[in-house]
Amino acid sequence: MFNFNKIQLFNNTEIEVVNRWFYVISVLFIGLNAFFLLLGFEYFAFSSLLFVFAWFALFAYDKIYYFILFFTPLSIPLSDFYRLPFDLSIPAEPMMIVLTGILFVNFIFGKGFKKVYLTNPISISIVVYLVWMFYTSLTSTMPAVSFKFFLAKIWFIVPMYFFSLKMFENRKNIFRALWLYIVPLFIVIIYTINHHLSYGLFDKQASHWVMSPFYNDHTSYGAMISMYLPVLFGFLLFEKKDLLRKIPIFILLVIFSIALVLSYSRAAWISLVLALILGTIIYLKIKFRYLLITGMAILSVIYIYRFEIIDRLEKNRQDSSAELSEHIRSVTNIATDASNLERLNRWNSAFRMFKEKPFLGWGPGTYMFQYAPFQMARDKTIISTNFGDGGTAHSEYLSALIDSGVGGLITFLLMIFYILKSGIIRYHECKDRNYKILIWSILVGLISYLIHGFLNNFLDTDKASVPFWTFVAIISVLEIKNPQPGGAEDK
Repeated sequence: MFNFNKIQLFNNTEIEVVNRWFYVISVLFIGLNAFFLLLGFEYFAFSSLLFVFAWFALFAYDKIYYFILFFTPLSIPLSDFYRLPFDLSIPAEPMMIVLTGILFVNFIFGKGFKKVYLTNPISISIVVYLVWMFYTSLTSTMPAVSFKFFLAKIWFIVPMYFFSLKMFENRKNIFRALWLYIVPLFIVIIYTINHHLSYGLFDKQASHWVMSPFYNDHTSYGAMISMYLPVLFGFLLFEKKDLLRKIPIFILLVIFSIALVLSYSRAAWISLVLALILGTIIYLKIKFRYLLITGMAILSVIYIYRFEIIDRLEKNRQDSSAELSEHIRSVTNIATDASNLERLNRWNSAFRMFKEKPFLGWGPGTYMFQYAPFQMARDKTIISTNFGDGGTAHSEYLSALIDSGVGGLITFLLMIFYILKSGIIRYHECKDRNYKILIWSILVGLISYLIHGFLNNFLDTDKASVPFWTFVAIISVLEIKNPQPGGAEDK
């Protein structure tokens, strides 16, 4: 990794960076800035940000990684300011693009990742997932859209998964990475609650957009909170942490919990509850065959009584409400709740699209441009659009299936399988209590998102991709090298 004192050249020679050049450049910049100010051009001063960023890119690009983590929750869509044919989350995504470019240059010139990082099952499954996505981008019905989507996946995964593995060689960086997302997310939560207060704290309609412009709606906002709640709970359980250090963590846990309730995101509530149940099963070490038998029995009962269950669900007329109990009951309303019905409309459209192109799919990122003709009149709701410009398939799994066909879904599911398998095995093998708690917390956070992924899909955004791939990297790096006893760093 570059340092502040030397530049590593690709021929392995080193040139000493003379500190006086820093001062010379600074004086020149101050002089130029003064000159432009005299001419009335005030915006030249902002170019200093580019010089600072270039400095970090050349001499300390690991700091860009930290900036990405911190600024992701605080980033704002570029489309809020300019009408462009593409959108970026500013400033997080441009920093990811730059860091990805630096890492590829290093890789080309032999300064890449250790072989062990690329040959573990999780990394291999991710590479296979990306290779298949690239292939289906070539066969896409809209290649330009698909390649833009594929490139976004690259700049999400390369820095936040592969570079995280390198960063997490120092175990302290795992905790830095977690806190660098938690702290700005806390800032967004305070902003959201304060914004919410001006409309009435329990105003359900306001809850859909009060987190704007940082999160585009309450579902992605709630999903991220539900990922980090288990992490904060885990930090609270760490050994050798005195009471004074646990009090702020407890306060954060309470505030995050309140924020999750006020998000009115039913998907986030359900996913966290189910994730905690599965986390309890992992903790109790219940054998897989018992879970399989129980799962098969439940599915059999559901299949036998499927008509009675559907009839009962159709009789539920409780729409989403500001009353929490009514809002929870509305989860199973498939008769009148517009949100639930629109989700079913998107799913039905996805299945019809799958029947037409089952093997290679329509191309990554193309669902929102292609699903309109596959809507049926009986499925449409008051929030449906004839142009089909309402968004995604509302499912990570259906999105993988429609975008890249059966192969896309299989590679996505295999990746999830190896992530969860590695995490569970490492949890049971780990001897250090603090690391054991950390692994459990990360697993529950990931499971929460993966359950949420049945109802929504956000991995094409920086807000979800950054924490998701960071969590996966934590599981992967601990799979590669089991922590030795002595206690996790809980800073």
